[in-house]
Amino acid sequence: MATKRDYYDVLDVAKSATAEEIKKAYRQKALQYHPDKNPGNKEAEEKFKEAAEAYEVLSDENKRARYDQFGHAGMSGSASGGFSGGMSMEDIFSQFGDIFGGHFGGFGGFGGFGGTQRARRTNRGSDLRVKVKLTLKEILHGVEKKIKVKKYVSCSSCKGNGSEGGDSVSTCPTCNGSGVVTRVANTILGQMQTSSTCPTCNGDGKSITKKCAHCNGEGIVRDEEVISIQIPAGVAEGMQLSLSGKGNAARRGGVNGDLLVVVEEEEDPDLIRDGDDVIYNLFLSFPTAALGGTVEVPTIEGVAKVKIEPGTQPGKVLRLRNKGLPPVNGYGRGDQLIHVNVYVPENLTDKERESLKQMKGSTNFAPTKTEQKRAFNRFKRMFD
Repeated sequence: MATKRDYYDVLDVAKSATAEEIKKAYRQKALQYHPDKNPGNKEAEEKFKEAAEAYEVLSDENKRARYDQFGHAGMSGSASGGFSGGMSMEDIFSQFGDIFGGHFGGFGGFGGFGGTQRARRTNRGSDLRVKVKLTLKEILHGVEKKIKVKKYVSCSSCKGNGSEGGDSVSTCPTCNGSGVVTRVANTILGQMQTSSTCPTCNGDGKSITKKCAHCNGEGIVRDEEVISIQIPAGVAEGMQLSLSGKGNAARRGGVNGDLLVVVEEEEDPDLIRDGDDVIYNLFLSFPTAALGGTVEVPTIEGVAKVKIEPGTQPGKVLRLRNKGLPPVNGYGRGDQLIHVNVYVPENLTDKERESLKQMKGSTNFAPTKTEQKRAFNRFKRMFD
């Protein structure tokens, strides 16, 4: 699969570009690569779609913020990062044609795609939002989740057009199927032409002679759908993925809404996430801290053996390289940090108490001034 270009590069704008600058840049690209200007040119058509995809993300404040943080991986439920690669020409014209004013796709009277027929309003289904809980192990490798979503789907009885049997539809007599009505008015500046949504069909361009009894003419019904979501590795709490076209179906045909997937992390019983690193709080017995040894600590993937040097002090941090999590849009892995604590028992046997009393008088069990200073500096760095 070809690597997607940076959306800012696609539109030739800086990452600090304003919403108006992005809109202007998209209009220039769309005019340059519009199919009416480049008939039969597949490369121009792909660039036209590429510009629309970039504008779809960068023109939306929330989507742009996710893209700036996570790149292409943050725009999809797949690790490859495609956001709306499945957009058709009609999707593009229906969603973004209005930024050019007047009819969808009206770029100055070009033929082909640019007729008034495309001015007909295209319905769009609403977006849905679901939450998906993930364990650290699932976040480490990425995972496929299948979820059951209650949503509006296209009515099978009328094929989604709202008419009985799917064939009780005729062209709107007021707008002749265009979805708009055009009026010419004489002004002091001359004749002015204005277009507005057809009041008879509300912009659909169609007239239903008999409504579908199953959906009452809406073209959609409530149902359930099992949707497969591919979660990329390294996602974080609160990150939102988007599956284009997996939201609610649109009334009487049109463009489906999107399914927005919000990531939730399940609390791990042993590990705490800190960015790409994970933290484990290790308690050592006093003999192990003083004499050294080997202990087992939990990791995301299982357990690991860690060597404890003799004289290990409380507050020491041990590091297991590459035992953390991967970045969502990069390479490598974070580390596992092991914070060492020394456990002081609250209940002692008489024999243990006598042994400690004998050791209490030894100078080896009292820190020197140098060791106290070193411990203070370690403590101070925690607040730097």
